[in-house]
Amino acid sequence: MIRGIRGATTVKDNNESDILDNTEALFRAMIHENAIEPDDVASVYVSVTENLDAVFPAKALRRIEGWTFVPIMCMAEASIVGSLTSCIRVMMHVNTTTSQDQIRHVYLEDAIVLRPDLALTEDNQV
Repeated sequence: MIRGIRGATTVKDNNESDILDNTEALFRAMIHENAIEPDDVASVYVSVTENLDAVFPAKALRRIEGWTFVPIMCMAEASIVGSLTSCIRVMMHVNTTTSQDQIRHVYLEDAIVLRPDLALTEDNQV
């Protein structure tokens, strides 16, 4: 079964360091929370809001050992009036036997407002 695992984070500034560091933290949290192995990942989509153009956030996944060959693609997030800015969203398509209600979606920084019902508590954060 392929399941989608969602995640999102925000950055304070549109610069390479902030984008890559926060995106890497998001990837690492998603991987940890769901015990994901690179060979189980079919693909990863990353979207960014229109104000983030300093670097492709997909580069952050390549910083993680073993993730070199996982297919990943960046795209622009839909520009909706009143939506969260400076946001990076991830959708990982993972082969897993984990049930839908056991998938751990990860929202960090200001992106917690997107799904406060799924926010990690202090007890289970990485």
